[in-house]
Amino acid sequence: MIKVGIIGATGYAGEELIEILLQHPEVKITYVAAKIDAPQAIADIFPQFKNRINLVCAEPDVKVIGSLCDLVFLALPHTVSMDICPKLLKAGKKVIDLSADYRFKDAHVYKKFYKTLHKDEANLDEAVYGLPELYRARIKSARLIANPGCYPTAAILALAPLIACGLIQPDSIIIDAKSGVSGAGRKVAEDFMFVQINENFKAYKVNVHQHAPEIDQVLSHLARKKIKVTFVPHLLPLNRGIIETIYLQKNTKTKGAQKIIALYHKFYKKEPFVRIREEGVYPSLADVVKTNFCDIGIKEENDRLIIIAAIDNLLKGASGQAVQNMNIMYGIPEHMGLL
Repeated sequence: MIKVGIIGATGYAGEELIEILLQHPEVKITYVAAKIDAPQAIADIFPQFKNRINLVCAEPDVKVIGSLCDLVFLALPHTVSMDICPKLLKAGKKVIDLSADYRFKDAHVYKKFYKTLHKDEANLDEAVYGLPELYRARIKSARLIANPGCYPTAAILALAPLIACGLIQPDSIIIDAKSGVSGAGRKVAEDFMFVQINENFKAYKVNVHQHAPEIDQVLSHLARKKIKVTFVPHLLPLNRGIIETIYLQKNTKTKGAQKIIALYHKFYKKEPFVRIREEGVYPSLADVVKTNFCDIGIKEENDRLIIIAAIDNLLKGASGQAVQNMNIMYGIPEHMGLL
């Protein structure tokens, strides 16, 4: 039985982690913590957990964690995890960080997009980017997982087969991305108030979003050359879900939608959470919300390709993928607790 702690348990991702792990046959949640005014039963914060979990949520205490947990999920805001992660690693704990703090190998990129110096550069090299479909072998032996961002998860899975096989012009990638409001986290801000979101739809952080360099980093690694995507996110008046429409220029050796779809099926044939649609069929948010799946549809048009990918931003884009990574780390069936 894996003894698991969750720091940041009161956020959307923390709430999803509790829900998943309470149903996981190989896990016992032994510790929950968050930035909180006073200790409070987690079941009082989230009434759906009454009679299901009997733990008190308080400020995190590394000494207590050390005696109670084997692995700790950090469901914390960006720039916070790097304060506590080194202490957990020093205490011999495995860590899965859902923030951006360990996703970048270059601390200068982190500083540019998150507006703060990285406090734990020593562990950046050790951190493994937690996208199982690409990095499963490294995840198996990792101590520290940098769980991917929600937008990058959909984008990278949509593009990886084409990039890896050199079938597109890499400087042509345009990602039109749309997310539900929960992607911003559980925080009070005017932009996310009901009256601002309801019956509204807008682009934001146009081609300067912090997830763009994360996509660039992974695609550049796959391509073995520098790639810079055009990335435009939009805010949907919905609770959850991400759908991305990606526009690409083919190169001369890319022929036929059926061949491209066959390539995707081959590339992801052993992946339990990637589903490829047949020609002319495209995913919708309703297909993936409340699941850990990434659904991908493909359209060929003359010299262009259009790839459509959909995920649940709180599951495959956050907590579900984190549990998938945990399963791989402990050598248990990858789908356990997620199907």
